[in-house]
Amino acid sequence: MERLPIEKQTIYTLLEFYELMAKTREVKKAMAEDIFAGRPGMENGRQDLKNALDTLLEIPRDGADPAGLRQILTLDGKAVAVDLVYEKTELLKDLQFIDHDEPAFVEFLGTIHPDFEKHVNQGVELLQGKRFRAFITDRDGTVNNYCGRYRSSIQSLYNAVFLARFAKNACEYPILLTSAPLASPGVVDVSVMPTGAMILAASKGREYLGLDGRRHAYHIEEEKQAVLDAFNERIASLLQEPEKSKFTLIGSGLQFKFGQTTIARQDISRSISEEESLALLREIEDLVGFIDPDGQHLRIEDTGLDVEVILTFETAEGTLKDFDKGDSVRYLDATLGIQMDKGPHLVCGDTLSDLPMLETAMQKNPDETYGVFVTKNPELDARVREICPRSVVVPQPDMLVTMLGRLA
Repeated sequence: MERLPIEKQTIYTLLEFYELMAKTREVKKAMAEDIFAGRPGMENGRQDLKNALDTLLEIPRDGADPAGLRQILTLDGKAVAVDLVYEKTELLKDLQFIDHDEPAFVEFLGTIHPDFEKHVNQGVELLQGKRFRAFITDRDGTVNNYCGRYRSSIQSLYNAVFLARFAKNACEYPILLTSAPLASPGVVDVSVMPTGAMILAASKGREYLGLDGRRHAYHIEEEKQAVLDAFNERIASLLQEPEKSKFTLIGSGLQFKFGQTTIARQDISRSISEEESLALLREIEDLVGFIDPDGQHLRIEDTGLDVEVILTFETAEGTLKDFDKGDSVRYLDATLGIQMDKGPHLVCGDTLSDLPMLETAMQKNPDETYGVFVTKNPELDARVREICPRSVVVPQPDMLVTMLGRLA
């Protein structure tokens, strides 16, 4: 089925905005597929992306924002101020990528980020000449610039090309490991890499799409799954109520992950009143208490923006714990047959929650594991280097992705 072109338009609502961004994903993915298939026509889709950018630029500004960054859309009939810097900036970068050759585009990235080449070259010097057995990376904030709304965090074309090229040419098991679900919405819906470019490990790695496109999932006990299903059914019903449906359109929205559910109660633009946000948190806590009164199956984690309802599992020692990304690395090693005692491996992340990936890889192969983390946090920087001496830390995802593109 031939896709419809993106026309310059006027959008008023948050839902219309999401629909526009989903169309840009279709355009970028088709372009990425053409590039890797050797088909000419980098300009195919350029006008679509330009029209999308022009549409975003025409959304009215928030007059109360002194920085002039926020724009006004409507949500549930009410005006809300949203920061669309990610969506506009990534479209602008893609237009630069289409219009210029790669060296000129990388030079353009250097005008955005101070000391760009210095950081890129540090990583290249550490990693050049190696073909990695496993490449395991987080997505948001690591190889993808951070966006405040998951549904509109559409991967950039340049990002997809650099990342997929590295995955194809420099590693045997390329794995994108994210806490987001696979789909509806999930990592599949925001990725524009060619199909099968990377193993997409979602829900903290509890489920994944292999390079062959087949889905696999970690075993969850029937009793525990039934408890989470009961919660999911009730929270979905609650968020269908007219006064609560807006929570599905902000920030992380409502994400049914494998073994975990995420509910946004606020976003970085503070679109929801604090009273309504706290009221939803209390309702979620009441629901969990009703469904799991003894606290044997579910745990709540509140970030202030998202409420995570997480299935616990029993360790070999008989204690209950959450499934973390270290557990995921062990699971993927076993099910994919990576044999991580053989190296080398590259692990990339940007937060404390990504450290278990690096720790587990080091446990399996302490002599041939390398790390690249994206952070400006000195404590995390020090922790990464303590865990894995063969590590580089850079301040921006664009530096890491450019590094990978250059290594391929």
